[in-house]
Amino acid sequence: MFDLTKLKYTPKKSNMKLIILGSGTGVPLSYRASPSIALIFNSNYYIFDIGPGTLRQMAKAALSHERISRIFITHLHPDHTADLIHFIFATRNPSVIKKRAPFYITGPGGLKKFINHLQDIYYPYLTLPQHIMQIEELEAEETSERDYNLIKIITRPTRHTSESIAYRVEARSGGCFVYSGDTGFCEDIVTLANGADTLILESSFPEGAEVEGHLTPTQAGVIATSAGVKKLVLVHFYPECLAADIATQCRKAYKGELILGSDFLNISI
Repeated sequence: MFDLTKLKYTPKKSNMKLIILGSGTGVPLSYRASPSIALIFNSNYYIFDIGPGTLRQMAKAALSHERISRIFITHLHPDHTADLIHFIFATRNPSVIKKRAPFYITGPGGLKKFINHLQDIYYPYLTLPQHIMQIEELEAEETSERDYNLIKIITRPTRHTSESIAYRVEARSGGCFVYSGDTGFCEDIVTLANGADTLILESSFPEGAEVEGHLTPTQAGVIATSAGVKKLVLVHFYPECLAADIATQCRKAYKGELILGSDFLNISI
């Protein structure tokens, strides 16, 4: 098993580019879409979570869904997965499918069953040739490591649902970021984020209105400080958190570079 406590990472500049496609939650807001992040690296598109409206956000950002090579899912809640339906259906379009390169959907255990159920419900409209769409499940109860040539992925369980995982992404050419998905405070996310260039953390509810399985801005700051990250990007704001002074709460625990995430925010790693 991969031992994250022995992780030695020397930050380097890479050409990884992140676009926050959705900085909100499942609560509809005109200016914050549901969770999704695009990674553009060496002309490859990787999507982390694909909440409702993600494909439309991609179109606004001039990113073609036809170029997605892999989708990474943190957990199976609707606000992180609902646009899988739109994505698979759009891929069936005859003008798309005939030239579509194979793509992969990667996520925690239960992902295959989840997608199979969607395909059954919408049959035959989400059925694709097997060589086009492949599904990969990762262990949700322990650390997993996968090498995808250009990038290395390390995952670790988080405190949200039984299948929730967070992703650490390291480019072979240098550069590293961590994306938490939804999580409560836990040592796993601190360990996973150790020394990362950028940490993208949820910040769902303000101090005094804590919800189990989610973070406050202060808790997010504690995680970032404990992990020694250079840059902290907060996302996944519920309206209650947006009504609070997010930065001031986070600054109680974190003194590094802080960014309050917004839709279409660009981040270079």
